[in-house]
Amino acid sequence: MPAKSSPTESGGFTDAERAAMKQRAAELRAEGKKGAKQADGLQALLDAIEKMTPEDRALAERVHATITATAPELLSKTWYGMPAYTNADGKTIVAFKNSGKFNTRYSTLEFQDAANLDDGDVWPVSYAMQKWSPAVEKKLIELIKAAVS
Repeated sequence: MPAKSSPTESGGFTDAERAAMKQRAAELRAEGKKGAKQADGLQALLDAIEKMTPEDRALAERVHATITATAPELLSKTWYGMPAYTNADGKTIVAFKNSGKFNTRYSTLEFQDAANLDDGDVWPVSYAMQKWSPAVEKKLIELIKAAVS
């Protein structure tokens, strides 16, 4: 059966996008030990997203796609079971905390101290997310660009 090429009803990844990510994980494993570690991190992240509720999964998939497109230098992994992205030094920059994991009202995107978001003496590092929209995507792109600058 051919893979779907249109977005899922939830706005998440298509079957073709999922297959491409699994193929990339296999390519990384084939590169050797360093590549295998990256592939394992990516696979763990994809597995964590797959286990989420449909609403959380749709958000997490869009977050993943946006982060990897905006900052391809960040490495995928899980952090306390949540999808997370690290810099080349292995320091976590940002993690997606889905609402179902802690039975909260909304999911959050949480930046860690390795992110370059400093703005004076006080700045936000956690952002609530309830649904995906072009405005959410634009804000996320701005935050990720700043975080890795």
